[in-house]
Amino acid sequence: MTVLSTIKTDTNNIKSRHSKFLSTFTTGISIAAIGALSMTAPTLATAKTVQPSTASYNFTVEDKYNGSATRTLSKSGNVWKYNVNARVAGVASAAQNSAFTIVGNNVTPTQASTTYKLLGIGRTHKLDFNPSTNQVVSTYKGKSTTMNMAQQAFDDLSLEVQIRQDLLNGKFSGNYYMAKKNKIESTPFKKSGNTQITVPAGTFDTVRVDRIHDGDSRSTSFWLAPSLDYLPVKVSQINDGKKMDLELTKVN
Repeated sequence: MTVLSTIKTDTNNIKSRHSKFLSTFTTGISIAAIGALSMTAPTLATAKTVQPSTASYNFTVEDKYNGSATRTLSKSGNVWKYNVNARVAGVASAAQNSAFTIVGNNVTPTQASTTYKLLGIGRTHKLDFNPSTNQVVSTYKGKSTTMNMAQQAFDDLSLEVQIRQDLLNGKFSGNYYMAKKNKIESTPFKKSGNTQITVPAGTFDTVRVDRIHDGDSRSTSFWLAPSLDYLPVKVSQINDGKKMDLELTKVN
């Protein structure tokens, strides 16, 4: 039985599956939501910095959709870029891009976008950050919303880099903020211990970090490898009963 044969063509059912599938698919492959320090927090000139890398992953959604993702972190001058491309063949695809700077320990995003498609139906969400005014403009479905940042807010990918910076420099706080479509949301995390895990790319000593969700219908756990500048080597997420598992297959 093929993946496509399991998906009904009725429009209402497609829209319903579209929403539920993508909430797991895009959140999972973006390693959804890891965070930021206060904009007024001091930085150290000697702070350690993550290094550019390209990493490949395999993932499963609901134990029946198999996909792959590539995540590339690069630097040109003072500008860092993080690009993620993921797809489930014949079903869905997602592309995320983030641009930011790193000064000392602090990551400052400037632009970000997420584009996803499921069975040809897709949406794009864009974020434009203005550090000088402490504002971020979110654009989705042709509507733009300007949000004030009392504390530094982040998109998914710059959020991930910030928490990796925090772990590298012993500054992990667990209190972080994410820019959503129409609001800035507190996004707390906690360390949950150290463990050694084996994924297709090999065996790694890892630090486990869990996102603290409201309610019991969602859970998100990350296993981050200190030997890879705390790159995620495994992610496990449950979102309203939909399970997603992601594992590192190769890193350069």
